[in-house]
This record gives sequence, structure tokens and C-alpha cells, in this order.
Amino acid sequence: MKQLIYALILTGAVTACKQKDHQTGQKKDQHFDKLCDAYYEEGLKLFPIGATYAGDTRYNDLLPNDGSAAFQHEVKAYYTKYLDSLKHYDRSGLDVNDQLSYDVLKDQAEISLEGLKFHLEYFPFNQMFSLPLTIGQLGSGTGAQPFKTVKDYEDWLKRISAFTVWADTAIGNFKKGMQAGMVFPKSLVVKTYPQMYSMVVTDPAKSIFYGPITRMPKDFTAADRSRFTEAYKKAILTQLVPAYKRLGDFLKNDYLPEARLTDGISSLPGGTEIYAYLVKQQTTTLKKPEEIYQTGLQEVARIKGQMDSIKNQAGFKGDLKAFFDYMKTDPKFMPYQTAKEVLDAFENIHQRMEPQLKSMFKNVPKTPFEIRQTEAFRAASASAEYNQGSADGKRPGIFYVPILDAKKFNTTSGMESLFLHEAIPGHHYQISLTQENTSLPKFRRFGIHNAYVEGWALYCESLGKELGLYADPYQHMGALGDEMHRAVRLVVDVAIHTKNMSRAEAIKYMMDNEAITEEGATAEIERYMAIPAQALGYKTGAMKIRELRTRYEKELGTRFKLSDFHEQVLKDGSLPLGVFENKMNTWAEHIK
Repeated sequence: MKQLIYALILTGAVTACKQKDHQTGQKKDQHFDKLCDAYYEEGLKLFPIGATYAGDTRYNDLLPNDGSAAFQHEVKAYYTKYLDSLKHYDRSGLDVNDQLSYDVLKDQAEISLEGLKFHLEYFPFNQMFSLPLTIGQLGSGTGAQPFKTVKDYEDWLKRISAFTVWADTAIGNFKKGMQAGMVFPKSLVVKTYPQMYSMVVTDPAKSIFYGPITRMPKDFTAADRSRFTEAYKKAILTQLVPAYKRLGDFLKNDYLPEARLTDGISSLPGGTEIYAYLVKQQTTTLKKPEEIYQTGLQEVARIKGQMDSIKNQAGFKGDLKAFFDYMKTDPKFMPYQTAKEVLDAFENIHQRMEPQLKSMFKNVPKTPFEIRQTEAFRAASASAEYNQGSADGKRPGIFYVPILDAKKFNTTSGMESLFLHEAIPGHHYQISLTQENTSLPKFRRFGIHNAYVEGWALYCESLGKELGLYADPYQHMGALGDEMHRAVRLVVDVAIHTKNMSRAEAIKYMMDNEAITEEGATAEIERYMAIPAQALGYKTGAMKIRELRTRYEKELGTRFKLSDFHEQVLKDGSLPLGVFENKMNTWAEHIK
């Protein structure tokens, strides 16, 4: 059936099958719908981990060798085919929803094809974004990979086997990078190989991958229970442990001596061009690095002025840095004894703002929501994060909080703003509402653009006062600290990768401008070193959403309703910022 659909598309048979869309009055192009469906379906098989996180179980046994030359060719053919397919359509003749789909598909294909020329496969994983760590989450039995049926357990054994091949290809690509002078900084490599060694065990029952065995469904037969127990023990000791040990040994003994002493990507061959590409990819704009850098400096100065005001309101005698130190170190800001108390405090934030949400949002997700402590094996290098639920609601959206020592968990770290960003109404509302919106083609329901998704979440932090939060000056300061954190990112990310700012200088700049520990600043700066430009999307997207809200409040006056604005921002899912702004302007013009 797929081949038939592709044949219809590629032969130009795209004009005969149209019916009228009753909402817009425009004609709905059925062949374009099939194009979107085919793009999504083929993409699922090509990127099956994404399918797993979307709750589609059909490809849970697959793990592509995505660092191989064959896979790179497959990706190129995939995006080229669909980009060429768009040439058969007159965009102006499509309905409004399909025009957005056209724009998103075109943008995705073009940016993905452009990226293939930079050999980013020479950097298979790092201390932050790492398939070896993701595999640990999936294989724990508590993540997105389901372990409910016999087939689920068999699927995972196949994925384990594929991971061993992936690991060897990763080593091969690291070696190619070494030959080409495309290597990670030493300061990152020393954080990465201990993560690999943490997966090496002699007793399979002590492996995180043994979790599915301890949680095996009670309705499994005795024969299946015995079969899987032995199979998982064998897979852990003969496949997973050796693969992780090979990765760890290679990184420590072979790669580390060849890793670079410089911190920014501009020191690599073609690094300046690579960074410019990553800025475009991650911000979904045409902004130049220097423009983003200058915006960062302006925002740092603006937010610092607000921080000074809060400091004075709190009656603190001393400069801002002394205030930061006070917030970081005073025992009264570390009241917790157990991880449960920390998690309960986040739930309390949820309950306090719940009444105000109703006036700001017309629609709320049906997807369940949970707050969990980050698993111990990855907590040391993890930030608080949101893992999306499945579209069918069977797997909840999860707000993960890393708690290494509850007694040192600081309330002034911006707990309220963190919850607004990572949980509600930030990522949980945006991602869940998009996944639940069946009027969108699936590639948009489950698609993510960094600047839009993170921009929305950061914008949500600015809603704290309206949601009844930030009444405590220290929580307000924490929220400003979180905003400052994103502004600082604009400065240090660009400076590290285009202005030769060193890791140490970047850490100092961050600590000088926000209440963050040296340990926290180090982890953040090393994140920007590992994944250049990703951190630029937050502030870029949030500023665009706030800019549009402010503009429409002024232009529309009493016709502006915040709940309508939020509904419009969220209704069409994740979009490149240029596409998003055009859509929003059309909406505002219609209201006028």
C-alpha cells in the first residue's frame, strides 16, 4: 500500500482527488494527506526510537545503525524524496492546515539534508545526549519501552542485539573523527566514559536492564518467566556489559588522549560553518550568531536590574553576588530531608496554581501526569526534564527531578518556575495537547522544533504571577534566575563557539550573573560545549511568543483574550518560528 501511495505522489497524480473542507471552505487535498501520512510512517521505521516515545509499538524491536554510511544514504534518500514530492503541489491551493504541513515538511527536509554534509556522525554521543543512556532508560522497565506482553520482552532482546552493532559503529565513527580532527573536548570525554562503566556489572540482577525481569507481569506462564529470565541474564552479561565496556575502554584509553584542549566548535575544521548551521537548525530562524549574542547581553542587563529590585525588597544588605551566595548557602533554603519531600513540594506547586489555569487555557490534556525522581544511574549528569506520555494516554507524561541529596536541594533554585517550564503548563500541556490533536497529520502531532517547544516552556515561566505563584520574593528571584539562565546561554553559547571564550571563562560569567553553584554552572557550560546552539532555542522562542502577545494585546485591545491566544499558540503543534509568526499574524488580522 505504501508503494502505491508513493507512486501516486511521485507520478504527479495529485490533482484529481479533492473534497471541500467544511471548516475553511477550501478544498481538502486527499493526496496531500497521503503524502503526509507516508512521510510520517516511513519516518517511524527510519527513526524507531521516536516511534517508541510516541507510543507506537510496531517498531519496538528495531534500533537502526544510524551512524553507518548506509543509514546516512537512507536518510538522504528519504528527505530528498519528500522534498521533491512537494513540487507536485500548489501550496496556495491547499487548505490552511495543509499549508502549515507543507511549510513544516519543507523546512524539516531542507534542514535535515543540509546537516548531512557536516559529518555530525563523528560525534555519536556525549555526556548529555547519548543513546547508551537512553537505552538504559528504555531497558529499565520504567521508561517508554513497554514490558507488558511476551512480544514486548522479545522486542527488547532484538533491540539489545542491535545496540551492540550500534556501539561498534559509534567507536568506528569516533575513530573517523579522530582522523579528521573532529573530536570532543577532553573535559567532556572524562564525564562520558564513567557513564559507560556504570553499566558494567558482574551480577546481571544488579543491572538496570534486569528491571523488566523483576517487574515481569504476573500473568506470564512459568515457562515464559524462566525463558526470559535466562535470556535477559545472558543478554546483559554477553551483549550489553561487553558493549558498554568496549565503549568505556575506547573513550578512556584511545579517544581521551586525542581529544581536544579547546572548548568551542569553531576550533574544528569547518567549525564556524557547522555552528551557523546548528544555530539555524535549533532556533528555526535566520538570526546570525552575533545578533543572538547582542540580544543576550541586553537581556542579561535587563534581568539584572529586576534582580537588584527584588534583592532590595527582600531587605538584603550587600551586592547581587552576595545575595546569590546567601541564597545558595543559607540552611533555611534547604529544608528537605528526603526525596519524597522534594517531590511533594513540586506537587504542592501544582495544586496551588490549578485554579488559575482554567481562566488561561480552554483546553487541558487528557494525558496523565506524574512527578518522579530521576533514576540514580543518570541523575549525576541530568537536569530536571519532561518525558512525554503516549498519545493513547497509557503512558503518562513524566516530570523527572534529579535529587542526589535531598538535604542539599535548594528551594531558591526556582522550583515554581521549573515546574511551570518542565511540567504544567509548559511541556506537558504543549506536547500532550499536540499529540491528542488528531486533526493534525501525525508528523506534526509527534514533531518537535526546539525553539517552539522550549520557547513555549520558557514563556510559561513568565506566567507565574498570573497563576498565583512568585509571591515569595525568593521564588520570584528563582524565576528571574531561570530567565537569566536562558539569557546567559545566548551570551556564552555564542561566545564559546565563535569568540574563543574558554570553559572556565564561561563558568565564571554564568556564576557572576546568576545564583548557581560551580558544579551546576560547570554541567551547564559543558552541555553547551557538547550540543552547540541547542540552548539558544529557549530564549529565542520565548521572546517571539511574548513579542506577539504584547503586540496583539496592544492592537486588539478588548478583543484580545489570553485563553484564545494560548489556544492559538498551541492548536497547530510545533512549528518553525517563521511559520508560527505568519500563522499568528493571520489569526490576529482575522480578529480585527
